[in-house]
Amino acid sequence: MDNKIRIGLFGFGVVGQGIYQVVSKAPNAHAEIRRICVRNLAKPRSVEAPGELFTDRVADILDDPGIDLIVEVIDNADASYKIVCDALRRGIPVVSGNKAMIARHLPELIALQQEHDTALLYDASSCGSIPVIRNLEEYYDNDLLLEVKGILNGSSNYILSRVFDHGEDYASALAKAQALGFAESDPTFDIEGYDSLFKLVIITMHALGVYVRPEDIFTFGISSIHDSDIRYAREKGVKIKLVAQVAKVGNGRFTMFVMPEFVRPGKYIYSVDDEYNGVVIRGECYDRQFMFGKGAGSLPTASSILSDIMARRHDYRYEYKKMHYIDRPVYTTDIPLRIYVRYSSTPIPDLLPFTAIHEQYLSAESCYVIGDINLADLIAHRHILSALDVFVVNTSSFFEHLD
Repeated sequence: MDNKIRIGLFGFGVVGQGIYQVVSKAPNAHAEIRRICVRNLAKPRSVEAPGELFTDRVADILDDPGIDLIVEVIDNADASYKIVCDALRRGIPVVSGNKAMIARHLPELIALQQEHDTALLYDASSCGSIPVIRNLEEYYDNDLLLEVKGILNGSSNYILSRVFDHGEDYASALAKAQALGFAESDPTFDIEGYDSLFKLVIITMHALGVYVRPEDIFTFGISSIHDSDIRYAREKGVKIKLVAQVAKVGNGRFTMFVMPEFVRPGKYIYSVDDEYNGVVIRGECYDRQFMFGKGAGSLPTASSILSDIMARRHDYRYEYKKMHYIDRPVYTTDIPLRIYVRYSSTPIPDLLPFTAIHEQYLSAESCYVIGDINLADLIAHRHILSALDVFVVNTSSFFEHLD
């Protein structure tokens, strides 16, 4: 590369437009957007850019010898995968924010970087403006790390914040999140926990050096939350947060999952509200460290992309050091959890293999049970938990010593 990084940008939606803005405002980045590839050239956009920059042909960027770096922020995971792989095979470094694509193909993407001696950076794929990946890769580059836990999705957190801090009902909070651009018109990706899941897969690779397929991880979202769940949490003086967690559990094992959790006052993530993310990192010798920042929005995500762009000026790349550790922990779902399950018509106590039931409540409106169950059994019974009248919350009792 010469003194100025010439960027081929794929995608000019909310994040792509934010990237164009922050690059223009950062002269010390010594970067310029050379071409922008979009699906629809005629689509109106709120951020103006010279018309000659735009193309709808992928080859106009990948075949341009004057482009030093690909920045990819499109919302189609399959198209993203093809663009990123093609660029890496040509030896062109890439910055991407597509967490779904990265989480599903991470081992292959790592192999392509090594085979073609180039780099893929993706700090923006996890937690927006919070530099989680690079910190896990560089500062926590040892085996003393025990746990990473937090709120990884700004959209669902905004909704739950409106519910618990402002007394709004779930439907109104969701509509407001959509109106502000924090949630899509189809919010499934955020509220069902998939966004947090994909981020957790990526985080775990850099935290522990182990890849776990998304489909092997228990994931439960907030779409089926009910007024009775909110009342229960308020009566107990807690909030419900959508929490992602990876933790070592002893004997060379670790576990991970995404699900709502009852969070008590005094816990770091209790006060993480609105579209913010919060990540707690716990280690053997340094106890707990907390990272906090905006996890949704155009400019926060674009600022993380800019950080990766500037990192490439210094030829930075992830080394994936922990993948080469001799004793990497092994993923397990053989751990006990204590969960709250609210239901109405689905006979949850009869269908789930609880090892112990500690509390049970029955009423005409809704019922709930609090009991102990193995995580592997939760995964095996996901089809039951997908019923519209069921909501699951982790009480975090098993992880009390980790929290």
